[in-house]
Amino acid sequence: MSEHKAMWTTRVRKATLEKYQPTDILPDNQPAYVSSWIYVAGVSTIAAFVMLFASGLILTLEGPAWWHNSSTGHFINSIHLWSVELFFVFMVVHLWGKFWMAAWRGKRLMTWITGVVSFLASIITGFTGYLIQGNFDSQWIATQAKDGFNAMGIGAYFNALNTGQAMLLHVSLLPIVLGAIVVWHVILVRKRGVVPPIDSSIDEGKGGSK
Repeated sequence: MSEHKAMWTTRVRKATLEKYQPTDILPDNQPAYVSSWIYVAGVSTIAAFVMLFASGLILTLEGPAWWHNSSTGHFINSIHLWSVELFFVFMVVHLWGKFWMAAWRGKRLMTWITGVVSFLASIITGFTGYLIQGNFDSQWIATQAKDGFNAMGIGAYFNALNTGQAMLLHVSLLPIVLGAIVVWHVILVRKRGVVPPIDSSIDEGKGGSK
């Protein structure tokens, strides 16, 4: 029996399947206070993230020459750009809204931490996206960032003027990291439930779909 407990598959099952109930992950109802607009910002952030991820995947498959010279490429590139803009707008509203609601209440500290980390990761991802635009803006951003990185000692590891390096980070690494954090954040929200308003009489430790 002890051998079974030591297996990594057993540990993963106990940390996932046995810890999260289907009704928590996929609820069929939500508390009435979720109808408030401040709760919509989180869902809107995820919707924008899905759009920018899908458009970014198309841009990656077609390549830079396509999105610079093709009318369809311009369209997809515009969708990607505006998805990013909306993503940051909704995320900032969501972040500040949850800050003033003290969303870490009711054992939701890790939910709050993963949200903040995803915001920081999205800034880095967005920065590398600006670097690979291939226009004057990206060149200006790269030259200014290069001096800043060199002053902090980061220039030895990341060269903002190296478009290939920025593209590799933006396309291959950072979206995976950001996506994983977002998924973890959503799972924690489903596990702990949506935080109730501060003046609510609902038990903060439960909060989820009831």
